[in-house]
Amino acid sequence: MAAVVDLRSDTVTRPTAAMRQAMAEAEVGDDVYGEDPTVRRLEERIAELLGTEAALFVPTGTMANQIALRSLTRPGDEVIIGVGAHCWRYESGALAALAGVQTQMIGSDGTFTAADVRAAHRHADPYSAPTTVVAVENTHNVAGGIVWDREALAAVTAAAHQLGMKTHLDGARIWNAAIATGASEKELAAGFDTISVCLSKGLGAPVGSVVAASKAVIKDCHRARKMYGGGMRQSGILAAGGLYALDHHRTRLVEDHANAKAFAEALSGKARIEIDLSRVQTNIVMVDVERGAAAVIEAAKAKGVLLGAASPTRIRAVTHLDVDHASVLRAAAVIAEVA
Repeated sequence: MAAVVDLRSDTVTRPTAAMRQAMAEAEVGDDVYGEDPTVRRLEERIAELLGTEAALFVPTGTMANQIALRSLTRPGDEVIIGVGAHCWRYESGALAALAGVQTQMIGSDGTFTAADVRAAHRHADPYSAPTTVVAVENTHNVAGGIVWDREALAAVTAAAHQLGMKTHLDGARIWNAAIATGASEKELAAGFDTISVCLSKGLGAPVGSVVAASKAVIKDCHRARKMYGGGMRQSGILAAGGLYALDHHRTRLVEDHANAKAFAEALSGKARIEIDLSRVQTNIVMVDVERGAAAVIEAAKAKGVLLGAASPTRIRAVTHLDVDHASVLRAAAVIAEVA
């Protein structure tokens, strides 16, 4: 029987043998006491890559976004986000429940313009929530892994700062955005007061995200991490996986992008299937199916292909380091057959 092709997410990746060895050999200490040298090296490396003063290692991407946004807001504030933003859709209402912050969605496809920001901004008054932060997701998950235009991104951050707001970048897949645009992570992070990046998606580490910002903001995030239960002990074992991924798995993301494009092209034009090839920009492919996502996912699973649903009629497929070119073509053939 052929091996299962798992395209549900790039979070399903398993650490490679070399990454496991690096983790097993990691030098460790108690990170709550600030004594884990491998964690320190990871934080310094991320701060250098993103051009910030400091960084903080946390267990999850949700915690990274939430403590960053908490550090930039006060209860009762409002955060501007794009439609379908991860910090709204997939983080269990944490902004409202934990930070006491509401959101205002703008734009139509996960991105928005500086003019949208200016139109949405509200000054503090006795009657409305002051808009204090603009949050951007790059690449944007729900929109299909699309990459922000760099000029539009710079205009958004400039408008936010002109209006006295702070800016947050949900850069969980900033590594994919860098590969797709040819820009460095530092260039893509320019203009943001806080940045969150993920190590356990395209980079293939088993656990972890990092928040990057000024030293003052990271001090606030450090307290919030402890408050939210994210203080870890000998977490250098986990950080070592992230360091290995940064050194060995970033440049290979180009393979995931090529596989996503090949998968999409193999399905394009098939009966009862619709794909917008112009929106296949990184490692995520959205496939609209007449039969319905649930039915196609179940039928594909029976044939050894695992997929996720983005809506009742839309399948999401995500390429990653555990699937090769032949595997994505086999998955495309299965979907074409069952759709």
